[in-house]
Amino acid sequence: MRIAAVQFVSGVSPEENLRAVTGAIAEAAVEGADVVVLPEAAMARFGIPLGPVAQPLDGPWATGVREAAGRAGVLAVAGMFTPAPDGRVRNTLLITGRGVDTSYDKLHLFDAFGFAESATVAPGGRTVVAELDGVGLGFATCYDVRFPELFTRLAQRGARVVLLPASWGAGPGKVGQWDVLVRARALDSTCWVVAAGQADPATVGEPPRTTAPTGVGHSMVVSPLGEVRARLGGEPGMLVFDLDPGEADAARTAVPVLANRLDVRAR
Repeated sequence: MRIAAVQFVSGVSPEENLRAVTGAIAEAAVEGADVVVLPEAAMARFGIPLGPVAQPLDGPWATGVREAAGRAGVLAVAGMFTPAPDGRVRNTLLITGRGVDTSYDKLHLFDAFGFAESATVAPGGRTVVAELDGVGLGFATCYDVRFPELFTRLAQRGARVVLLPASWGAGPGKVGQWDVLVRARALDSTCWVVAAGQADPATVGEPPRTTAPTGVGHSMVVSPLGEVRARLGGEPGMLVFDLDPGEADAARTAVPVLANRLDVRAR
């Protein structure tokens, strides 16, 4: 399975960001990608009012991504914002193409390091696993990576690959934390983890922003045994990698953490 992880800097305009997303999908298809993973908040960056930019899953932004995925013949995963019933928005991954059309709403909201995502974003309520060419794909978003039980649950539901769009908050030690956490979640779940983050705005000459998490880059592909097989730096780019889902099966034979896991709540 050839997967492209796209790393770029979202702006404030959904229309402009849609052009960047559709262009990246087309470019990845030329590289032979089966799956294209774009960052969290690909629709519009954090640090602006999200209510006015939110659109339903049948709105023009999602429709544009669907059409681009259909033209390219790929499964595309892109972060957007959808309206929530309580007046907030949901931080949503649109997952579309190759016979798949579903979505995942971020479960764990980034109320940390001086930022309160839950003030404007409502949490999701379900895990999501989709199948492409017989391979289970699980989905998580950014701050979800700090919660190992989600990744274990995705693996138990059949995921051998977890796709992790992000817009990681900058700060002292944060790139190091990102690296450790992505690798740890691969080990916890014995899944491949493909993490696609927003690029660091400073690499394109943009001034420092607020405490909003607007990206540090460092997208990566991590094996089911926690090995970083490919990675980017802070600047925009695209990582194209051929992964073997069978490595997840081999890892689970060698280190059967899923089979050996105890339900500590019952003890």
